[in-house]
Amino acid sequence: MAYRDLVRGWHEGILAMDKGDWDSALKIFSTIEEPSSRIYFNIGCVHLLTGNPEGALQAFDKTVTKDNRLAVGFFQRGFVHLQLAMYEEALYDCSMALTHLRNNPFIDYKQLGLRHMLCAWEVLYNTAAVQCRLGLWQEARITLEEAVRQRPEGRPTSLDVALERVQNHLLLEPVHVPLGEFFRPRKEEVEQLDSKDFLGKPKVISSVIPNDEYIGFEPLRPQRQGFYEPSVNAVRDHDSGYYRVVTHYYPEDSEEMAVKGSTIIFVLNKGADGWATAIWDGQKLRIPNSHLEPVHAPKADKWKVSNGIPLPPVKVPPNRPHLQEMDQQQPGPAEGEDTAANDADPQADSQVPLAQDKASSSENRSILLKVHCDYTVKVNKALTLSDLRSLLRETFSQQAELGKLSCRLSDSKEFIVISGEEELGKMWQQVTDGRLTLWCQGTDACSDRPVLYRMVAHHGYTAQRPEDLEFNEGDTLDILSEVNEEWLEGHCNGNFGIFPKCFAAQASIEAALP
Repeated sequence: MAYRDLVRGWHEGILAMDKGDWDSALKIFSTIEEPSSRIYFNIGCVHLLTGNPEGALQAFDKTVTKDNRLAVGFFQRGFVHLQLAMYEEALYDCSMALTHLRNNPFIDYKQLGLRHMLCAWEVLYNTAAVQCRLGLWQEARITLEEAVRQRPEGRPTSLDVALERVQNHLLLEPVHVPLGEFFRPRKEEVEQLDSKDFLGKPKVISSVIPNDEYIGFEPLRPQRQGFYEPSVNAVRDHDSGYYRVVTHYYPEDSEEMAVKGSTIIFVLNKGADGWATAIWDGQKLRIPNSHLEPVHAPKADKWKVSNGIPLPPVKVPPNRPHLQEMDQQQPGPAEGEDTAANDADPQADSQVPLAQDKASSSENRSILLKVHCDYTVKVNKALTLSDLRSLLRETFSQQAELGKLSCRLSDSKEFIVISGEEELGKMWQQVTDGRLTLWCQGTDACSDRPVLYRMVAHHGYTAQRPEDLEFNEGDTLDILSEVNEEWLEGHCNGNFGIFPKCFAAQASIEAALP
């Protein structure tokens, strides 16, 4: 039998017992397959309530058979044996109950579902009651004296009275578990009998649509950056549209939103009570109609996102500008460009002779060196730094010779600046399959270039390539040129490079150029 069905029958039997319907309770318990010791204990208690000690004895026999360490089971069976004048059996049950107390002053059966605490002095008292019926008055007195010693402080003086009765050779009335106390199933198990719908039915809590009773799912509607524009179905009022707040509005409730004058908001509808429901700063609010005047739909500022729901930048930056666009924006030799940005074939190749005749065969092996992805030259490891710069001067002009050379470490994204022979040796260690990529950047490439305007980073940008400008949220960026509609060239914290336009917004007037 499944434990769930056992608990269900157990609970139904307890409900019948609480109503005093003993016959129904016994009938329900009898239908349970393989009842537990606690259910047999309940059956025995029902028989005691109905005056059937023989039926109670059979039930308690099964109780201690199912659980031969249940002290309260032996205690109740000893009480039934005493009622049936089976004194030797009653004395045995009292002894077993005391043994399974395991020298504890009491056992609290509340955790098992029985609201009763079986005390050692109670077992000793019943033992003395049995000994009195066997004529063992001396043994009964000794047993009661032991019960008095184990009696908790503050208990009634019933043991003292019992001791006087034994000394006068008067019988004692045994005690038992109070009538009406049964083993009950755990509350948590009963609550889990019936399946529950924990999710419940969906309910609209807040919606920009008045009287919205829609239940279901729909995809998110894209919002234009800068201003809230609800769908056509959301606007059901002819008064809906953009309005300007004429005067400052400070609500009486401090939890509601205050709106300053000249603020542009979107009104969903105007009620007959003189209040309008509107959207501002991505939140819903109510404002008096007298504070509003209609305006034309504003045009979103391409540099600034205000009074709307700002959209985070895309995870992947927009397409990078081509080299031709960079050449148009920045005249002269291309600086700060990443070779990985353009996988086109090299535009020029030149063979560099060996600088040392005594170099080893591994050093004499030619290496394909890619610089700025515009030129490809073949060099060898015996080349010194001065020879390398001379080669670059011949190929890229003197400005490239004076520029800062750097290469990427093969095991990380870190770049090292080639400033001496030690760094040059590390550079040759980065050769892979006979190829090496080298970057050349002017030492003061932007010192004489004018700053067009300034922007503030709304999101941090991590450089993906050497030519990128890395910055953190809140940094001020000096804009040097507009590469295209999606990329800008700028300066920040002493570094120059390009970055996606969507990661920053134009600075306010206070932060503008003097």
